[in-house]
Amino acid sequence: MEIKVVASPIKKAEIAGIAKNQFGDLVKAAVDVEKEIMAIGGELHADEEALLIARGSRQENLWGINFYPDRSEDEWIEFDSMINVRPSQGNRSRSVESQAIQGKIKAVIKKLVS
Repeated sequence: MEIKVVASPIKKAEIAGIAKNQFGDLVKAAVDVEKEIMAIGGELHADEEALLIARGSRQENLWGINFYPDRSEDEWIEFDSMINVRPSQGNRSRSVESQAIQGKIKAVIKKLVS
């Protein structure tokens, strides 16, 4: 599947279509909380992360999520990815542990998903 960089609003229905063709109910995404963009559609969060880094993003600003387009807005983001494990930034698990960073991710998703 081709990885898509999302820098302007995308319809939730388009994301649902990508999910259906890939994992069924979810799309993996890497979110750049500084540039307020994301990459979606990769088989691995690391693939999306690598693409964004190649396009100028900094690794410390990238966070992996699973996005469930058919769920309600309160439940559509799962903060779980191997790329989130970075003890040097105080994140020691696959989850995004910082509430502040979770808030930034949610703000980017809200801005980009219509």
